[in-house]
Amino acid sequence: QVQLVESGGGSVQAGGSLRLSCAAFGNTYYTYSMGWFRQAPGKEREGVAAIVTDGGSTTYADSVKGRFTISHDNAKNTLYLQMNSLKPEDTAMYYCAADSRWLGSLREADFGYWGQGTQVTVSS
Repeated sequence: QVQLVESGGGSVQAGGSLRLSCAAFGNTYYTYSMGWFRQAPGKEREGVAAIVTDGGSTTYADSVKGRFTISHDNAKNTLYLQMNSLKPEDTAMYYCAADSRWLGSLREADFGYWGQGTQVTVSS
């Protein structure tokens, strides 16, 4: 089992930056892959980015490519999402997810463990 705790959300103006963190507690077997998802009000949750924590393979949603960077610190067992050039449409609750597998996708069903989320609000 693993517990995921997100932090770093907040309010920022368009064009600004934020860095989200997700600390993992428990068996690292279940954090072979980790990812970030987001859900805006009235919308379905969507995948943002994911990473293999021991190999560095990554995948990004087209909407964030070139603006967001996912990374992982093995020593701290912490996942990060650096978000630059933020847009109002990036406003959402951001969730951290983890799984013992890497399927190279951003599908919710491919991640078995989830955090509680951290809110990101981007104003125009």
